[in-house]
Amino acid sequence: MSSLDFIALLPILTLAGFALFAMLQIAFFRRLDIAAVMCGGGCVAALGGVFAASSVAPRTITSLLIIDGYGLFYAGLIVLATAIVTTLSYGYVVKQNAEQEECEEYFVLLLLAGLGAVVLTAAGHFVSFFLGLELMSVSLYGLIGYFRIRRRPIEAAVKYLILSAASSAFLLFGMALMYFQTGTMEFVRLGTAMTTAAGGDRMFVTGMAMTLVAFGFKLAVAPFHMWTPDVYEGAPAPVTAFIATASKGAIFALLLRYFTQVNSGHDPALWWIFSMIAVVSMFTGNLLALLQQNVKRILAYSSIAHLGYLLVAFLAAGPLAVEAVTFYLVAYFVTTLGAFGVVSILTKPAEGSDASDADHLEDYRGLFWTRPWLSASLTLMLLSLAGIPLTVGFLGKFYIIAAGVHASLWLLVIVLMLNSVIGLFYYLRMIVVMAATTSTQGTFLPRHATGPDEWAAVFSLTVLTLLLIGIGIYPDTLIRLIQTLALS
Repeated sequence: MSSLDFIALLPILTLAGFALFAMLQIAFFRRLDIAAVMCGGGCVAALGGVFAASSVAPRTITSLLIIDGYGLFYAGLIVLATAIVTTLSYGYVVKQNAEQEECEEYFVLLLLAGLGAVVLTAAGHFVSFFLGLELMSVSLYGLIGYFRIRRRPIEAAVKYLILSAASSAFLLFGMALMYFQTGTMEFVRLGTAMTTAAGGDRMFVTGMAMTLVAFGFKLAVAPFHMWTPDVYEGAPAPVTAFIATASKGAIFALLLRYFTQVNSGHDPALWWIFSMIAVVSMFTGNLLALLQQNVKRILAYSSIAHLGYLLVAFLAAGPLAVEAVTFYLVAYFVTTLGAFGVVSILTKPAEGSDASDADHLEDYRGLFWTRPWLSASLTLMLLSLAGIPLTVGFLGKFYIIAAGVHASLWLLVIVLMLNSVIGLFYYLRMIVVMAATTSTQGTFLPRHATGPDEWAAVFSLTVLTLLLIGIGIYPDTLIRLIQTLALS
């Protein structure tokens, strides 16, 4: 490897190095605040590494990693999301550490999960794909069940472990079948195989179908979504934010790269499969969200619907589709991190094994009158998820509709617009509950100022709110950045 290769790998090497330093710090002395600073500092340094790597991109590191503008854009997005989750986590961990136990490993696991997600954005080979996926997934097992004194996180961790292991088995078996038939695991060479006799071979098609199942589980699209509401509800709120954004964003970025290089857009069977998944995901997510009384479960089903929206742009194919997917993912990151940020801040200190996050809808009754700033921020996040104008979510949805119309996907566009109307109901229901003026207010809404451990979370929430409005009103800067990097 040359020195330019090391520069190209700086985002990955930086996250790995800070994770190692954080483990060494824990081995010699334990300080939660130092571990949190190490995690946040690693994300900031990795973001600097993204800018440094862009000076030598595009570059292929062996056959495993592709460092290009597309991968670096998503790597920067994931690093920023990990940094925000770090700020949300510190105050949350302090509140949930009822037994006064040492919790520094939480931030090491968060760094490793971010590292795995960044590897996924650069993967151009099934080996690097699997290594990044498992590094992220195994770290999430520990993060989901980290607060073992509570019942729900352990239950969620076990469910995620079992189903994630099952999806990994599908992926490995599918990889093995395609490798047996083609003799390669590189995405580009697999694309060549699709145009030869191997592409129509039953063994190759079976392997491709099994990898689709693995992608479906990891993205939590219907009908592979059953784990999502339970894991979202049981996991700590900041960890849920990471799963909903960085984890799914990395997988979708890889999915887009994989099927673009494999050149599957010309396969009618795959097109119809993805179309059915998109339609079922949109209806399943929105209709089931209507029945929920738990905020985290509402956001879980909402995420299923949003992945269905993204598949519409994915099916459109072409540069406009990549631009639409990337812009929508940025919008989704901002709004979802903000929504779970409010949940993290409102969660009260743990009091035994039955402690839970501020996730029941009734917990938010009267929030506008007790914590108006948090209520206003959450309202904007929900309006953005609903696609209301002057928010970044509206422009993201407009982009997807434009990509669908450009590709003449009229049925999918109509289904998307219909589901957007359905989704508007449960978002507005949450806003109405927050604005309610009754004598009975939520149990998580004390009239007190934000604690000293939560100022970092409040700062991140403020930045996210400003981004939501700023990009919604003036998106040109983000659009130019996407066109310069993600489409290069």
